[in-house]
Amino acid sequence: MRWRWGDRAWLAAVGSAFAVAQLALIRPEMGLGWDETVYVSQISAHAPAAFFSAPRARGVSLLVAPVASWSSSTPLLRVYLALLSGLGLFLALRAWRGLIPVRVVALGGALFASLWVTLFYGPQAMPNLWVAIGGLASVGCFLRAQADRSRGAPLWGLAASAALMALMRPTDAVWVSLPLLVALLAVRPWRHGRLLLALAGGLAAGAAEWVIEAYVSFGGLAQRLSDGSRIQGGLSWNNAVDDQLRSLGGRVLCRPCTGAMPRTDVTLWWFALPVFAVLGLVAAVQMRRVAGTALTCACAVTAAIPYLFFIGYAAPRFLLPAYALLSLPIAGALDFLLTESRGAWRPLGVTAVAVALLGHLTIQATVLERLVSGTTQGHQRWARIAAELHRDGVRPPCVLTGHDPQAPPVPIAFYAGCASANIGGHNENTTAAALARAARQMPVAILTTAGVRPPSYARTWGTAHLDGRVYAYLAPIAWKRHGI
Repeated sequence: MRWRWGDRAWLAAVGSAFAVAQLALIRPEMGLGWDETVYVSQISAHAPAAFFSAPRARGVSLLVAPVASWSSSTPLLRVYLALLSGLGLFLALRAWRGLIPVRVVALGGALFASLWVTLFYGPQAMPNLWVAIGGLASVGCFLRAQADRSRGAPLWGLAASAALMALMRPTDAVWVSLPLLVALLAVRPWRHGRLLLALAGGLAAGAAEWVIEAYVSFGGLAQRLSDGSRIQGGLSWNNAVDDQLRSLGGRVLCRPCTGAMPRTDVTLWWFALPVFAVLGLVAAVQMRRVAGTALTCACAVTAAIPYLFFIGYAAPRFLLPAYALLSLPIAGALDFLLTESRGAWRPLGVTAVAVALLGHLTIQATVLERLVSGTTQGHQRWARIAAELHRDGVRPPCVLTGHDPQAPPVPIAFYAGCASANIGGHNENTTAAALARAARQMPVAILTTAGVRPPSYARTWGTAHLDGRVYAYLAPIAWKRHGI
């Protein structure tokens, strides 16, 4: 199957449209989220590095370094990531050249790019979309290398895409790659030493820093994995399918995941995924590409398993790798239904698919607009609290602490240019005695809400109202800076 320049133009159009849609739909004034501030603070001069917990990997920090290392502009970072994710999607789709028709690849890329969760996280400093892009590219390069073992480019592409996944989230990279590793070891016609070396070498190269850091900072690899499991609530059998369903209404984190399910029209596309994936397998049998389609679906399933059955909460971004991998079999099913229909059924089928896709896009855009609006308001509230702290004398160098979810110290500290400190919970990185000592040298603020008594070491500190029900206990040195 030979590709022409026009074919590449279709994929470039999908990648470009994805980038433009992000810039048009994600507001520039939407500040950084909680996890984003952790990743960005590792390389930013704007604020001290936040505590880096066991499950995290430093791939996102490296990804944003070309901008965040010298600029604190969030709009600039958003533009950079939107353009980069558009390029990444184009390259991942291009990895499938020669395997399936370009119209199917382009349609699959458009389906994936149109999901609200894909658009929302495209310009964000978060790892899951990049695991999805790496997973999509790795399966394409794997199949190309199997089809033509004389070429070296697919091997390098596989190694690079596997390294990208592992650099972003090492454990996710293993789950996505598991069917590829099984195929290389267990399926005799697919055994390929150079291909195994490329895949394993890419995973090892991407995860190397994470493994080294495990021994340097976490007491070893086993301890880091154990700590990561504990932070995620203990990884064991737990049906989180209903949690994922609840999150589809626009909840970026569903923990604890309670409340009513979203409307049926909001979740319908999710139930359609496995149906059309099976239809994609049926179509692949007719088109004689069943092995590649089955392998792609298998990688999607293993990518989703830990987040559907092993954790007790949900976030829509967790399933981005599965959505990316399923997009091509689903596009294959739609293409088959349209191209194979005959007579009077053809215009009826085209109309039905067009109406369904239009309704799907409308729903996705509605959820996205509501989520962006709510997220922007929440982030702007953090910025207001940081500004109030500055007016109350809490300016760098300074430290923020607290444990109230209405005033999370980690993102607010980043907005204020302060260090964040925690004496308990998953981000524990200091003690009460250390905070008391720090308060004698620099402004320290304990973020809290109305009516909550201060800890013993802060009983003599002053109180400042910041925003709504959010207050702060301020160390005396902050009041002196404020001129009181």
